[in-house]
Amino acid sequence: MPPKQRAASTAHAVETTQRPTALAEPTSPVAASVDAFRRILRALRLAATKTQMVAGLSAAQLFVLRALQDGAEASLSEIAVRTMTDRSSVAAVVDRLLAAGLVERETSPIDRRRAAIIITPEGRKVLRRAPEPPTALLVAGLKQLNPAQLEELADGLRALTDAMGLSDQLPGMFFEDGDAAATARPRRRRARP
Repeated sequence: MPPKQRAASTAHAVETTQRPTALAEPTSPVAASVDAFRRILRALRLAATKTQMVAGLSAAQLFVLRALQDGAEASLSEIAVRTMTDRSSVAAVVDRLLAAGLVERETSPIDRRRAAIIITPEGRKVLRRAPEPPTALLVAGLKQLNPAQLEELADGLRALTDAMGLSDQLPGMFFEDGDAAATARPRRRRARP
């Protein structure tokens, strides 16, 4: 091969090997799964960042606030059902929304033993300017799947959490961990004698 042709061929080989491979089809089911998780998590992370910047709320706070947008009072258990999570995760998020004045806690007029959470006018104002919370985007995507695909995905994800040893962990809400750390009470330091 003449030197000029070899140089051109080498340059082409270097150029093609240096191109990003993000658009290449994954070569195995594991690679395809990792690629899908990356795309989903990136989209959720970007949506969470947008939520924080635009609404001044965490993704979990906005998702709970959206669950109250109908204006009807709801107990913590009802909010947990609406947000597809557990009562303790919802309680922590509601406490932050209460502190921000975006929801109120009242005694239910129907059952005086029950606390009723209701959105405030300030909470409605925040919702008007807020983007869709990341979890709502995920739920909308899941609803696009046919029932058989959704069941297969759910089975596969349950098997993955088992394989990773995560089945016994409380799922919590998306992007709630950062919220808890940000609002954790500072430890008291003992005074030195």
